[in-house]
Amino acid sequence: MEFLHYSVMYREVLEYLVPAHLDGTMVDATTGEGGHTRLFLEKYPKLKVIGLDRDEGIQQKAKERLKEFSPRFTPVLTWFDEYFKTAGDESVDLVLFDLGISTYHYRESGRGFSFSTDEPLDMRLDEKASFDASYIVNNYSEEDLSNLIYQYGEERYSRRISRAIVKKREEKRIEKASELEDIIFHAVPDSYRHGRISPATRTFQALRIAVNGELDRIKPALLDAIRALKTNGRMGVITFHSLEDRIVKWTLKEREKDVRDIKILTKKPVRPTAEEESENPPSRSAKLRVVEKIEKEVNI
Repeated sequence: MEFLHYSVMYREVLEYLVPAHLDGTMVDATTGEGGHTRLFLEKYPKLKVIGLDRDEGIQQKAKERLKEFSPRFTPVLTWFDEYFKTAGDESVDLVLFDLGISTYHYRESGRGFSFSTDEPLDMRLDEKASFDASYIVNNYSEEDLSNLIYQYGEERYSRRISRAIVKKREEKRIEKASELEDIIFHAVPDSYRHGRISPATRTFQALRIAVNGELDRIKPALLDAIRALKTNGRMGVITFHSLEDRIVKWTLKEREKDVRDIKILTKKPVRPTAEEESENPPSRSAKLRVVEKIEKEVNI
């Protein structure tokens, strides 16, 4: 079985996320193919890891990759916000969130995450979810599409793109990722078509975020994960774009200031080294933020 995903900032993650108890419990909230989890299980022979993922296909790959560590690795098929909602208070030593989408989804899932394919326009991490990207593209009003693409994709040509989508779907339903990419390519100015990234990148990001409710899950998951951390436990969060990083940054800052039960260990986010960026270009946008659970301050 081939494993495709590069574990971003793995050296920095291991440096910052040191368990206070070597026989403790870690939650890898976004296990993916299990790269980060494997590193922790190898480094700490008594550590137990609970691996969360909502995608059954990629979780099967993680199970295969980590089978030698059974029973120290426990996979759980769930969204991370749902898991932490019911997690026990002060029950875990480490938590890691890697909010990036795995290479698996672009290359193996067959669900249209990559716009350069003829795959169905799906983008669901949970294949049992009630609607997919094609539903949004073919049913949302022009205004709602434009707002979604602008809000979640920060796409400056959102109105032109939504107008082109609506016009095209009047002719035929838009079913394939490559069809949508072509519509976007011809909707934007020529100067925008040949930039550093594809003109479809931001629209596809927006659709993926909307389909999976990605941004709405972050804040409640972080707050519940902090509650679940033991004193001296640590939590790391890796983000890849400004929308999710903004949520993480201010959630942690407000918690440190208002509740005072965490200490932010990374006043500025940790960034990949030049060497890592060269080895794995998608890591260029990654940011790592780390907090430690402390005894809550009590005002007398």
